[in-house]
Amino acid sequence: MKYEELTHKIIGAAMKVHSTLGNGFQEVIYQRALAIEMNRSHLEFQREMEMTIMYDDIEIGTRRVDFFVEDKIMVELKALTKLEDVHLAQAMNYCQAYNLPIGLLINFGAKSLQFKRVYNLTHPENNKLPKK
Repeated sequence: MKYEELTHKIIGAAMKVHSTLGNGFQEVIYQRALAIEMNRSHLEFQREMEMTIMYDDIEIGTRRVDFFVEDKIMVELKALTKLEDVHLAQAMNYCQAYNLPIGLLINFGAKSLQFKRVYNLTHPENNKLPKK
């Protein structure tokens, strides 16, 4: 996988945050802590980066992504007791809307850290991924 090392570093930083704080805090607390851990891991990122959403080459709005890491990976955070399919769909939609090949959905709200790699199957870099 092309971005495996980078996603592994991000997930490792998230695991450190979750093992230190546990679950039960608001999303913004995890976002601040993850920023600290990603800095310690020497990851370059932008936090709360506003990105334009396009429809048929027309700007229809904006959305703030929790983290945009190394100009390659969108990271969406949640602090929920359980991830639902709608959260996964949301993260996948963000990858498509931002024309990114991969993103991460990370949930700090469960007893154990939950994370999912999400792929934009329409992105040229992912044309060789097996269809699910």
